[in-house]
Amino acid sequence: MKIKKYISFAALFLLMVACATNPFTGKKTLAFVSNDQLFPSSFAQYNQVLSENKVINSGSEAEMIRRVGQRIAVASERWLNANGYQGYLNDYKWEYTLIDSDQVNAWCMPGGKIAFYTGILPIAENETGIAAIMGHEVAHALANHGQQRMSAAYLQQGIALAGNIALANDAKSRNIFNQSYGIGSTVLGTLPFSRSHETQADEIGLRLMAIAGYNPSEASELWKRMKAKSNGQAPPEFLSTHPSNDTRINNLKKWAPAARAEAEKFGVTSFRPIN
Repeated sequence: MKIKKYISFAALFLLMVACATNPFTGKKTLAFVSNDQLFPSSFAQYNQVLSENKVINSGSEAEMIRRVGQRIAVASERWLNANGYQGYLNDYKWEYTLIDSDQVNAWCMPGGKIAFYTGILPIAENETGIAAIMGHEVAHALANHGQQRMSAAYLQQGIALAGNIALANDAKSRNIFNQSYGIGSTVLGTLPFSRSHETQADEIGLRLMAIAGYNPSEASELWKRMKAKSNGQAPPEFLSTHPSNDTRINNLKKWAPAARAEAEKFGVTSFRPIN
């Protein structure tokens, strides 16, 4: 009972300290670190990555990354303003960079700093594929997933600390707790939390690409190409930070009609040609 009391108190205290509202779901989320603290650190890390890699500043591919990024950013602002979140993006500093690397990757730092690696371009295949990836990455930033992950890590550490304090005089039980908690909090906490963020970013990103004028039905085609690239080399979904390729493909197909309907609210009734 003693350990449960310590852990319950620690969890309750941390959950009461800070929370924020996700504009896309309306739900409260963990926010132990404010954007005022998070964004400067994020921007510094982004600049460090750029300084350590070969950045492509000119050419058709770099221009495409910037063009798509700007369109997705405009779509984001239109959606946020229309849904009562005027000024939400005031502290965001959008930047879209193409990095010369074989990595099949793209990412967005909190606050809107985005990087694409040239290795992902063949899988994107066209500008609409880039828009699907860009929408997903921008969605992570808009939904404050970085802030939530950092806050969840603090919560996880706080519970671990409370458990160790409660079992300070029982070394055997403390060791069992640490081993069990480490595995359990990862498989039952951290991994599902990460997968939920990826799923949420997929759905939000689909809306954003549609509002930006890109056909949301192409997002599932992108993930079919991702699946082919992986050659089935992926861990079971419950041990992964991401949903399986099949789960993502099915979800994106299911959500595409709603994304098109959302775009129609903003006057988008046709999409850019796929090229």
